[in-house]
Amino acid sequence: MPKVGIVTDSTCDVPPEELDALGVKMVPLTVHFGDEHFRDWVDMRPEEFYKRLKAFPGLPTTSQPSPAEFSAVYHELAEQGAEEIVVIALSAALSGTFESAILAAKDAPIPVRVVDSKLASQATAMVVKATVAARDGGMGAAALEAFAFEMASSTRLYFLLDTLEYLVKGGRAGKATGLAASLLNIKPVLEVNKDGIIEPFKKVRGRQQAIAALAQHVAAESRTLGRLRVALLHAHIEGEAEELEAALVTAGADIEIESHGVIGAVIGTYTGPGAVGVAYHPIG
Repeated sequence: MPKVGIVTDSTCDVPPEELDALGVKMVPLTVHFGDEHFRDWVDMRPEEFYKRLKAFPGLPTTSQPSPAEFSAVYHELAEQGAEEIVVIALSAALSGTFESAILAAKDAPIPVRVVDSKLASQATAMVVKATVAARDGGMGAAALEAFAFEMASSTRLYFLLDTLEYLVKGGRAGKATGLAASLLNIKPVLEVNKDGIIEPFKKVRGRQQAIAALAQHVAAESRTLGRLRVALLHAHIEGEAEELEAALVTAGADIEIESHGVIGAVIGTYTGPGAVGVAYHPIG
């Protein structure tokens, strides 16, 4: 057992078996379809979620983990021999998950450091994976906390949606609430800003143009920042990540693809069934 335990929540959208292989503990959020409740990535995988989402007459809701759920994981890690814990959580601007992790840390049996990633989905996953590599390379808890903050602050997340309906009705639209996406065929390209809040990036007419605009932005960033490590994300749409990857190549982006990932049930509750996006940070 590593001396530093790493904990994240299910909205990093990494399957539990992959997190287990990395030596990371995951605390799930919950998605609610009426009176039915499912733990994100545990009781409900994305393929089932998107089928239900399309058939469900209303909109699902979500809830954050309780402090007790984080506390149970902290105690489990301590019993397994961890001496300190670093938690990497979903943006505090989007969820109370970060606060639950903080509250549980007050009574933890070992020191706990909680990092607000100010990100979501595969962007958070990039921070988690980099922190795991640093931990496995021998970095201690204090340095890991600083490293995770630095990684999170240098990681960017952009995505496009078919509709803002899910984001607005779910109360997560942030600064994008007034975006005129109801106009015919307008596809909003959004970003999670450095405060962890969703805001408009660009309005584009048509999905193909939106994907091209996203790719051109990443290419421009790579010319400014140098080679980028990239994670692609999509709402369980076959071929979508490959299409975006091809657009990045066409745009001349200097990138290294880390992963193609699916948006899970909790994040998918707000992005809806047509989401696709890209997360990246500079290499080195």
